[in-house]
Amino acid sequence: MLVLGLDPGLASTGYGLVRGDGQKLELVAYDVIRTPANITTTERLILLRQGLLEVISAYRPEAAAVEQVFFGAHARTAMIVGQAVGVLLLTLAEAGLQIAEYTPPQVKQAITGYGRASKSQVQQMVAILLGLSDLPRPQDAADALAVSICHHHSAWLATLSRAQSRVDQ
Repeated sequence: MLVLGLDPGLASTGYGLVRGDGQKLELVAYDVIRTPANITTTERLILLRQGLLEVISAYRPEAAAVEQVFFGAHARTAMIVGQAVGVLLLTLAEAGLQIAEYTPPQVKQAITGYGRASKSQVQQMVAILLGLSDLPRPQDAADALAVSICHHHSAWLATLSRAQSRVDQ
């Protein structure tokens, strides 16, 4: 299964595509979709959608996983990033992709085994899990790869759980 992982942001949305079957993972592509700060938010959201559509068209993922965002007291930032997340989710749904969302601690737990791991620890484990000689950069793209891997692990565990349920019957 080819999974498109997304680390949402208005200025920079990271994406990472990882193919996997069971426990074997293969890096397909990763990068960021950037929008310039000198245009309106609406124009930036349009560019974000267009960039995501280009990624979907080029790689044809079967599923998508999006990291949920949380900003606590930063209401304005949360609102703007929330708009970007809405555009991303709508675009994925219109493309007919299965969509899963994961919190940052869920992603960190799946990648490092520790839900409060640092960004650099996650980045290092992503490189190890995908057999990369260098750390994936930029950070938004590395985070998106982590989200994709998290979804693969979650799907694999769900498959194992279903298989065990059948055996137990």
